[in-house]
Amino acid sequence: VAQVQTQSLSIYECVVCGDKSSGKHYGQFTCEGCKSFFKRSVRRNLTYTCRANRNCPIDQHHRNQCQYCRLKKCLKVGMRREAVQRGRMPPTQPHHGQFALTNGDPLHCHSYLSGYISLLLRAEPYPTSRYGSQCMQPNNIMGIENICELAARMLFSAVEWARNIPFFPDLQITDQVALLRLTWSELFVLNAAQCSMPLHVAPLLAAAGLHASPMSADRVVAFMDHIRIFQEQVEKLKALHVDSAEYSCLKAIVLFTSDACGLSDVAHVESLQEKSQCALEEYVRSQYPNQPTRFGKLLLRLPSLRTVSSSVIEQLFFVRLVGKTPIETLIRDMLLSGSSFNWPYMSIQ
Repeated sequence: VAQVQTQSLSIYECVVCGDKSSGKHYGQFTCEGCKSFFKRSVRRNLTYTCRANRNCPIDQHHRNQCQYCRLKKCLKVGMRREAVQRGRMPPTQPHHGQFALTNGDPLHCHSYLSGYISLLLRAEPYPTSRYGSQCMQPNNIMGIENICELAARMLFSAVEWARNIPFFPDLQITDQVALLRLTWSELFVLNAAQCSMPLHVAPLLAAAGLHASPMSADRVVAFMDHIRIFQEQVEKLKALHVDSAEYSCLKAIVLFTSDACGLSDVAHVESLQEKSQCALEEYVRSQYPNQPTRFGKLLLRLPSLRTVSSSVIEQLFFVRLVGKTPIETLIRDMLLSGSSFNWPYMSIQ
């Protein structure tokens, strides 16, 4: 029945921007992007201004260029503000396996989002005994080999997680590679925080080979600054006491970025990011009602993840394992070979 329903819905276009509709939302058939935009605008009572003549084109490729005209069109085509307000009512207890498209009733959006989060979580390797006590004892100083092996497992798991979450496997393989190539270091930092990865300076410097070969003092200082930035980002995430559902949503928001070069469908990836952000917002509101600023604090952590240099992460954790092989090449190979992938100089199966 769900399959028939999904197929019947696929013939409809979003009445706002013309993208593929995901169902009836707030009275009209819309895509996930316009649904999320309308809900966010109404719930937060946002007002926008148009920089042109209030008649901007609203389609898949221009819908984000003018929020004023996008909201104006949402209302013009019949999306109902009162339907969004009704969506504030407490939802019925969701079934975690539920992931079919909703029937358009905004009261069911919570169950839909809960189903999305549950599928994100199902793809997570954390917390498990897979990494042994290494992840569970952050104060334990690990040996260099253990640090590098843990890092390899974390990177491999990040790729495996992406392969198993909703929507990502349906993207073209070139888009999958482009997204992971851009975001792997941000996902790595999030995993390091989630896993409470030990980040003691001495073993990290040793892992990077700084003790094995002569290096100028300036370069050592610069490298230690990069390690400090990495440590700070991890500690700030840990200080927020991010739970596993929030980590999964944050990683999905990071992964589905339209900033990746050469994407075949930028608007679709953008809508997936909006879906992930909306899921996180709903989850935080329901699980942490006494922390009204929590959602904003979590989102504000994401831009700073890019301050952690991907080349430094590569030097710290992977150069001993793969030599000069670029991480981007390994990520492509992981996606193409799946769980049968082996690191060039070690097995992580």
